[in-house]
Amino acid sequence: MSAPLRLGTRRSALAMTQSQMVADAVSAASGRAVELVPIVSEGDVNRASLSQLGGRGVFANGLREALAADRCDFLVHSLKDLPTLQPEGLVIAATPAREDARDVVVTRDGTPLGALPPGSRVGTGSPRRIAQALRHSPRVDIHDIRGNVDSRLARVRDGELDAVILAAAGISRLGGDLGGLHAEELGLAEWPTAPGQGSLAVETRADIDPEILAALAQLDDEDTRVAVTAERTVLSALDAGCSAPVGTHAAIADGDLRVRAIVYALDGSRRIGIDRTVRLTPGYGGETGSGNGADAADDGGSMTRATRLGREAARRLLERGAADLVPRESTT
Repeated sequence: MSAPLRLGTRRSALAMTQSQMVADAVSAASGRAVELVPIVSEGDVNRASLSQLGGRGVFANGLREALAADRCDFLVHSLKDLPTLQPEGLVIAATPAREDARDVVVTRDGTPLGALPPGSRVGTGSPRRIAQALRHSPRVDIHDIRGNVDSRLARVRDGELDAVILAAAGISRLGGDLGGLHAEELGLAEWPTAPGQGSLAVETRADIDPEILAALAQLDDEDTRVAVTAERTVLSALDAGCSAPVGTHAAIADGDLRVRAIVYALDGSRRIGIDRTVRLTPGYGGETGSGNGADAADDGGSMTRATRLGREAARRLLERGAADLVPRESTT
């Protein structure tokens, strides 16, 4: 009998839950048992603000070191936490179908973010969410917080905070129980989220057994991979860190890939946005046609076009002054 495959994961309840989902799928695809290997990341022990930690891969580096050292066979990441620069010797073997990419505002009584009274205490550790919240409701009092989903919800339930901003996907993967609290879903057109939000990334060594690589590849969802490639290319081309105040969302409809991206001033006082569409490879999704926006007239594949669309979106943002708003991060 083959030895169990080892899946490296962070120790949080959300990480363990989503890793177990992947473990079950890999086991079904490979016919081999999969065991979870909990690993502590820098982001789990360093309680500094996310704005201070920046885009240094603090939630990924420890896991990647364990993978490179053969302490596990593959990893599961929340894709939004991954730096855009892929380490040598490691590959993203699969991006499973994306969950809900939206953010939600959780309150005790269901009051929308825009209707919260002046001075209301809103908790989030994300510079992007801070900028968006201040732009949406400039008179709220932002509290820079860290912690898992349950601890953040408890701070609202106990009255320490009036609201917290969370990823809808994380709540869903944990079962969706808010314990009597209320969630306001924020539309992606006006409130784009972090590149890759709602997506998982299954990462392994480039020299892993081809049978394992093939089993992991069965989890891949092409639409998700194409969309998140466009989103993450925007971030990379802006030379911005993973925690930069940049919201980006891409989606495929009727053979078109559309990306919306907004760069914010940290205090929410300014924003610069772009909305671009490209036709994907002829035949993608059963459609054919020529492009609109980024160059879609070449014979490149869908991934190539997604990358070009992301680069063009970033170029247009920079032309409009985004460089003045985005903290530069050379290790994205």
